[in-house]
Amino acid sequence: QVQLAESGGGSVPPGGSLRLSCKASGRTSRTTTVAWFRQAPGSERVFVAAIFRSGQSTHYADSVKGRFTMSRNVAENIAYLQMNSLKTEDTAIYYCAADNRLILSSVRLFSQYDYWGQGTQVTVSS
Repeated sequence: QVQLAESGGGSVPPGGSLRLSCKASGRTSRTTTVAWFRQAPGSERVFVAAIFRSGQSTHYADSVKGRFTMSRNVAENIAYLQMNSLKTEDTAIYYCAADNRLILSSVRLFSQYDYWGQGTQVTVSS
């Protein structure tokens, strides 16, 4: 079992920045992939970013590429999502997800992740 706890959400104006954190505990390893997904009201949960296993590769949704940066401290079991140049359309609940057996072709598929955090609200509004 892996437990995930997100923090760092909040409300910012357009153009602002936020950094989300995801603290993992339990049975993580070098094969654990960690990802961020988001879900806006009335919409499905969509992929934002992922670090495959312990850093073999990093992946981003086209909508956030160049604005968001995901990083991970494997020793401390914390993943971060630095979000810059935020837009109103970034407003959503952001979820941290993890899986110990994910294959590379599945990193963007929320259905393939076994473990989820409770989510943290990000609101971008003037």
